[in-house]
Amino acid sequence: MKTRNIIFVVTALIAIVQSASVFAFDDKYTEAMQKNIQAVYTAKAIPEYQTAVNALERIGAAEKTKWEPFYYASFGYIMMSNQEKDNAKKDTYLDQAVTALNKAKAIVPNESEIIAMEGFIYMMRISADPAARGPQYTPMAMQAFNKAVAVNPENPRALALLAQMQFGTAQFFGSSTAEACATNTSALEKFESFQSENVLAPRWGQQMAEGMKSKCGK
Repeated sequence: MKTRNIIFVVTALIAIVQSASVFAFDDKYTEAMQKNIQAVYTAKAIPEYQTAVNALERIGAAEKTKWEPFYYASFGYIMMSNQEKDNAKKDTYLDQAVTALNKAKAIVPNESEIIAMEGFIYMMRISADPAARGPQYTPMAMQAFNKAVAVNPENPRALALLAQMQFGTAQFFGSSTAEACATNTSALEKFESFQSENVLAPRWGQQMAEGMKSKCGK
């Protein structure tokens, strides 16, 4: 009986130690991620983005089951593309964004945030040369944004990006922007109510939606 009790106590202690190690490891991961996510959010120049992206990709390589490092690395590459003036270099950064996002997608194939980011990459491809690239990438971007909204109707970034795409398309063809503005209003409402149990969940996009609100005259 005593032997059995000793075995039980030892087993329980091992479980506690293992659990504590997991929590400590998760805390370390979360701390590192928060630091580099903030670095991406606050970067002002391409080298700053590159430093954060490099760190995120190293974290992703070590954390085989975590999608967030590659998601934010992809976002960083998109921001780098946005700052680049040369179209060939823009495309290179977007290619890197695709590579990083595909790694995140392999871990969680049906995550609304990842699908929306895929559409964001298509939208950035268009911005480099709207007349030449619009016919190819506009349907792809719209499909991705609509799918992201369908997967999670509460995702404000998916709605905000869809609104941007609708607005740009309407302006290009000289048609009404009413649908785009309505979508953007929904996005702003979702930003106000957005909640997630994931402390690393994306928080970007509200400023973009606020900027579009002014274009809609509301």
